[in-house]
Amino acid sequence: MKMKNSLYIIIVGCGRLGSYLANQLSRVGHSVVVIDADEQTFNDLSPDFSGFRVVGDATRIAILKEAKLKQADVFFATTHWDNVNLMVAQIARKLFHVPHVLARVFDPHREEIYKQLGIETICPTSVAAEMFLMAVASGKAGEGKKQ
Repeated sequence: MKMKNSLYIIIVGCGRLGSYLANQLSRVGHSVVVIDADEQTFNDLSPDFSGFRVVGDATRIAILKEAKLKQADVFFATTHWDNVNLMVAQIARKLFHVPHVLARVFDPHREEIYKQLGIETICPTSVAAEMFLMAVASGKAGEGKKQ
């Protein structure tokens, strides 16, 4: 039974990020489907994970159809490969018309390409760099310095 405000969310990649998102989103009552080619990665899902697991290559349309991508409200591409994330995010956006598509991209230079293709991104490299730069700018980076 779907909650009134429950979203149908598909996550491609069940590594550290994908499994963490799946566990958190499932815990708050969303309907979650996780897709990964390696069945072992599902071991990172918590015992109370109430979603579904689909074993397979998410670049294959049949796997995305099995996950009921047409019904998805949100799609996250969280694999360790930028090209795979871009490909599956584009498929979700262009072929299945998922309203909210987000992809992880490690290479900051690729962020602009993703944006031009209408794919919202989160780049851990850029996010971490920004935090380090803010620490330096705020003077906190030198607080523990010996006099």
